[in-house]
Amino acid sequence: MKNKKPSGGLRSSLIKKPIKRMSFLFMWPTIICFCIGFVWPFLQGIYLSFCKFRITSDAQFIGFGNYLKAIQDPTFIHAFWYTALFTIVSVIFINLFAFAVALILTKGIKGSNIFRTVFFMPNLIGGIVLGYIWSMIFDGFLSRLNTSILMETKYGFWGLIIVMCWQQIGYMMIIYVAGLQSIPEDMMEAASIDGANSWQTLFKITIPNVMPSITICTFLTLSNGFKLFDQNLALTGGQPFIQHADGSVVKTTEMLALNIYNTFYNINPTARGAAQAKAVIFFLLVAALSLLQLKFTREKEVQQ
Repeated sequence: MKNKKPSGGLRSSLIKKPIKRMSFLFMWPTIICFCIGFVWPFLQGIYLSFCKFRITSDAQFIGFGNYLKAIQDPTFIHAFWYTALFTIVSVIFINLFAFAVALILTKGIKGSNIFRTVFFMPNLIGGIVLGYIWSMIFDGFLSRLNTSILMETKYGFWGLIIVMCWQQIGYMMIIYVAGLQSIPEDMMEAASIDGANSWQTLFKITIPNVMPSITICTFLTLSNGFKLFDQNLALTGGQPFIQHADGSVVKTTEMLALNIYNTFYNINPTARGAAQAKAVIFFLLVAALSLLQLKFTREKEVQQ
């Protein structure tokens, strides 16, 4: 009697079992690197936010004193509201323009691939370089009005918005293009046959089908707005200044990340604990907003 060859299922199980047993061997290097490069510094940073220190080796635990200093710091409160306003405006402008450009470039116009490349190219330029280039451009225009971007808060705010939009619209456009190209042609043809006009097709067919792309782009622009640092540093450096009656000086265009940086590298080294507390508050804020935004967009996807 001839021996039967092992079935496909048996051969599959013979392969899968060793792979399952050896999977942890391949995962451990990544897990170790992640713990060394992220988990340990993150936990160390949380601990230092409760300490008074010049360098990490002489940290002394003082409780919530650093958090009280951070909350009572007028520069931090101003940077918080300024960053929140900037993020709201930038999220709206970037996503509206990116979606509009993506919609136009998926209509089959001639040279659409070249236009996509041109729109995406600003994202390849570093934020510091962008900040210095645009500061010269803005000052060239504002010099005609006998002012500069460092002299008035409104110019600094809209200057940051323009730089952020110019850099991020092309990147978000690529994500929207991918979402628009995934819409089934049959669905669009059916809407056309049923007599739907362009606005009805946009709101009833296009937008519901690109909700995953909207979710991704909203999340990215939200986090990028709150984490903005290099463009803020290069374009305005937080200027202009306002001095309050109590003697405290507030940089009116200083955002959260730049405020934490300036606090940490303050002349007084004991302020580093307060800077670390600000960084923890900053992390919790961005994480909470990201989770809320993700939950909201997911609910919208389910409803549609």
